[in-house]
Amino acid sequence: MLSIAWSTLRTRSLSFAGTFVALALGAALMAALGQVLASSLSSPDRPPQRYAAAPVVVAPDERLIVKSSYGESSVPLAEPSGLAPELADRLPGAVVDRIFPARLDGGPPAVGRPWSAARTAPQRLSEGRAPTGDDEIVVTAGARVGQRVRVVTTAGARAYRVVGLASAAAEPTVFFTDERAALLSPRIDALALWRPVAEVRAALGAAAGLGPAVEPGAAAGSGAAAELGSATAFGPATAPDAAQPGTPAVSSRVKVLTGQDRALIDPTREADDQARNNGNTIVGIAAGFAGFIAIFVVSSTFAFAVGQRQREFALLRTIGATTGQVRRLVYGEALLIAITASALGAVLGPLGARPILSRLSSLGMAPAWLALSTSSVPSYVAFATGVLVAVLGVVAAAWRAARVRPAEALRAAAVEPKAMTVGRWIAGGGLLATAVISMAVNAAGDPDGATNNKTFMPIVMLLIAGVGLLAPVFVRPVTALLAAPLTRLRGAGAVVVAAWAGASARRTAAVAAPVLVTVALAATLLGAAAMTDATKSAMRTAPVRADYLVVPAGAAGLDRQLVDRLRNVPGADVTTVTSTSLYTLEGAGTQLVKRPAEAVNPAALTTALSVPVAAGSLAELRDDTIAVSPTWELTLGQRVTLWRADGSRATLTVVALLGARSAADSYVASAHALSAPPSLAYVKLRPGASATEVRQALERATDGHNARAVTKAAWAATAMDRGTTASRLGLLAVLGIMLSYTVIALVNTLLMAAPDRAGEHAALRLLGAAKAQVLRYVMAEALLVVAVGVVLAAVATGLGLLGLYAALAQLSGLVAIDVPWQPVTGVIGLCGVLAVLTAVLAASRIKTVAMPRA
Repeated sequence: MLSIAWSTLRTRSLSFAGTFVALALGAALMAALGQVLASSLSSPDRPPQRYAAAPVVVAPDERLIVKSSYGESSVPLAEPSGLAPELADRLPGAVVDRIFPARLDGGPPAVGRPWSAARTAPQRLSEGRAPTGDDEIVVTAGARVGQRVRVVTTAGARAYRVVGLASAAAEPTVFFTDERAALLSPRIDALALWRPVAEVRAALGAAAGLGPAVEPGAAAGSGAAAELGSATAFGPATAPDAAQPGTPAVSSRVKVLTGQDRALIDPTREADDQARNNGNTIVGIAAGFAGFIAIFVVSSTFAFAVGQRQREFALLRTIGATTGQVRRLVYGEALLIAITASALGAVLGPLGARPILSRLSSLGMAPAWLALSTSSVPSYVAFATGVLVAVLGVVAAAWRAARVRPAEALRAAAVEPKAMTVGRWIAGGGLLATAVISMAVNAAGDPDGATNNKTFMPIVMLLIAGVGLLAPVFVRPVTALLAAPLTRLRGAGAVVVAAWAGASARRTAAVAAPVLVTVALAATLLGAAAMTDATKSAMRTAPVRADYLVVPAGAAGLDRQLVDRLRNVPGADVTTVTSTSLYTLEGAGTQLVKRPAEAVNPAALTTALSVPVAAGSLAELRDDTIAVSPTWELTLGQRVTLWRADGSRATLTVVALLGARSAADSYVASAHALSAPPSLAYVKLRPGASATEVRQALERATDGHNARAVTKAAWAATAMDRGTTASRLGLLAVLGIMLSYTVIALVNTLLMAAPDRAGEHAALRLLGAAKAQVLRYVMAEALLVVAVGVVLAAVATGLGLLGLYAALAQLSGLVAIDVPWQPVTGVIGLCGVLAVLTAVLAASRIKTVAMPRA
């Protein structure tokens, strides 16, 4: 059978060209994406930046460690606690580093540090001199020597004179004198040393008892050194509950960092980890869609080829071939194509890894410093995946070929086989039912899960696959509906075109399938992204009662001086909100979980926000109480032990259960914000106050503080724009992959279908139709088939977005079903152009018999 399969491939090379290209492209994509994924997993972390020149760094071990039911559970703390001042005294010659928000008015986000810490990077003067007075600074960017600028810190804004420029480093920096930096930020964030690490560890071992008492419930260490690679932790794990609100807690656990471990406290560490995760997510989604569409292309191509070869298989059955031999013949054809194409793609694929990685890096979806992996494993995996995809894609076609009866070889006319077999009905109906049931389950039981791409995208794939399998059922009625307006035109063109498309439902469905997949995926994914973003924005903005909001220009929050000025704005009530974190021991007391929380003034909360409450009352919110969302799984009046952002423990009573549409996961009193600055301020006009005067007063108050006052509508639009950029970029990358497969599938299917139409075209020529007329009919049929695919895609898109709508409506109420028509229309136009060009090219290459002239 392999020799027959090889002969078939040689004689029908055009029919299988698209399958070959699809599998080669799929293997190449898998290999390239696998190489990118391997680069992300195997690349070492970025070399140390902030302390590149300091061989030894002592830093606080910013972890909360709590004894759980099965040992210990630890999480990083959201709010730094700092080192005990006594440690600096025990380590003579150490550079005391303090890191705090300090940003030039109107400049880029930056940090403040003492000038003595400039040598840790190192950062050297490129112009000017070091600061010597309290009103002098050195900057890395944003100002000139001699210029007087305003610098905004958490305390407020103050004017300084720039006396020097320093070389750039990992982050823009404003250097103060050591004394001024200590005044602005008393917390010690690190100690940099140029001493043997053994001496540092010995000194820290003698100082292991420094710091506050051990946190009850936390793991009390013995003071012995615990080796963490080249990082050593000293002292007990503490989380002081004696710390007063606003007073930074001091951790007694410290760690000694050397070598690569110095990068653990770099400013880009968290962003680098997030970039890795973003890159891995995008690569995973793209690979999943590539595999899905590759199976779709292979299965549709082989199904169409089997339909064309009914008589060929019947002849094989007539001369004695068994059903198993026919199946093996089809599998052999698929394997021969798959092995060759996958091998080619696996070899060439790694060449595309660097361009893909560079593109992801330029879009901010992968770290720019990743080193390209040289592993050959992705190529082997891509080859195996390509072969597996071919086998899976040809299963249905092989069984269908084996069912051909020997008697069919005696038919004088080629009759299209039954469009819908029992297996196709079961498969299509099952996939469609599974997708619909999954959407119903999400809408009823987990509406939040519907907003997750990892949950929604598999449902979309099932939905589109189900509609694609059931497509032949709808071809004739859809064709008749689309062709109905054309019947009023003069001539027989409309009748001929509609008859062509409707006479062979299976062929029309096969040609329309690539259009269905591409348009449906584009419309559903982009529409779902727009709806999800709008829902998240609505959930955030709907509770807001304020007329204006004061937002910081960066992540540093609103400084204390600005907050005082806002509270003095006449005719307005100002409510500040501070984003913080709470840690709870969940999972039957086995795991610490970090939960977001909003610290607010309870008396002013309802003035600024309309918070949905399912039970209890926010009026009882005090320093010893908390309001939580249903995800906490707590009951009204229950007392819960938790840990605050600095690790200090608190026991609070639940006084309110928030509604399902609450924008916050929990609310606590302002005392639990500790030293974190407010992240937002709500401004509500008092009765009779002039909106213009209040707006002008807000602009004066925010001037020079790296903040701005905006209306609720402007704030909502800005928040939505920030949230949509990354998701849209990822979706566009996926759409690029889909379009490449569409080109292959659409062109290949039309080229395969063209020889079957030669007799029909010849009949038209014999009836007097000119060659140009035949080509116009071909163009019209191609556009009609694309229109059929678009209608089927609209059905799949409508079902998918309606299911999503049912889930999102429970989160934020009525949601507009929004499909970004510009990219979707572009996809449809591309499909139309490809279909027309391919159909005309294929028809013009086939020789037909013209009517003899008189």
